Amino acid sequence: MEIMYILIGCSVLLALIFLGAFFWANKSGQHNDTYTPSIRILFDDETPSDEGK
Repeated sequence: MEIMYILIGCSVLLALIFLGAFFWANKSGQHNDTYTPSIRILFDDETPSDEGK
Protein backbone atom coordinates (compact mmCIF):
# COMPACT_ATOMS: atom_id res chain seq x y z
CA MET A 1 0.00 0.00 0.00
CA GLU A 2 2.93 2.32 0.60
CA ILE A 3 3.94 2.09 -3.04
CA MET A 4 0.56 3.55 -4.02
CA TYR A 5 1.32 6.74 -2.07
CA ILE A 6 4.70 7.01 -3.76
CA LEU A 7 3.20 6.47 -7.23
CA ILE A 8 0.43 9.01 -6.62
CA GLY A 9 2.97 11.56 -5.41
CA CYS A 10 5.21 10.97 -8.44
CA SER A 11 2.31 11.26 -10.86
CA VAL A 12 1.10 14.52 -9.29
CA LEU A 13 4.64 15.90 -9.44
CA LEU A 14 4.99 14.90 -13.10
CA ALA A 15 1.59 16.44 -13.93
CA LEU A 16 2.66 19.71 -12.28
CA ILE A 17 5.89 19.72 -14.29
CA PHE A 18 3.97 19.28 -17.55
CA LEU A 19 1.48 21.96 -16.52
CA GLY A 20 4.32 24.35 -15.77
CA ALA A 21 5.93 23.60 -19.14
CA PHE A 22 2.61 24.28 -20.88
CA PHE A 23 2.17 27.64 -19.15
CA TRP A 24 5.81 28.54 -19.89
CA ALA A 25 5.27 27.75 -23.59
CA ASN A 26 2.17 29.92 -23.69
CA LYS A 27 3.90 32.78 -21.91
CA SER A 28 6.90 32.69 -24.24
CA GLY A 29 4.70 32.93 -27.37
CA GLN A 30 4.98 29.35 -28.58
CA HIS A 31 1.34 29.20 -29.72
CA ASN A 32 0.85 32.73 -31.09
CA ASP A 33 0.95 31.93 -34.81
CA THR A 34 -2.14 29.86 -35.51
CA TYR A 35 -2.60 30.95 -39.13
CA THR A 36 0.66 29.96 -40.85
CA PRO A 37 0.64 26.22 -40.07
CA SER A 38 -2.83 25.84 -41.56
CA ILE A 39 -1.81 27.32 -44.92
CA ARG A 40 1.74 25.94 -45.08
CA ILE A 41 0.48 22.74 -46.72
CA LEU A 42 -0.97 24.76 -49.60
CA PHE A 43 2.43 25.99 -50.77
CA ASP A 44 4.42 23.75 -53.07
CA ASP A 45 7.89 22.79 -51.99
CA GLU A 46 10.69 23.55 -54.38
CA THR A 47 11.60 20.48 -56.36
CA PRO A 48 15.26 19.59 -56.65
CA SER A 49 16.76 20.33 -60.03
CA ASP A 50 17.70 17.55 -62.42
CA GLU A 51 21.37 18.49 -62.62
CA GLY A 52 22.65 14.95 -62.09
CA LYS A 53 20.73 13.40 -65.01
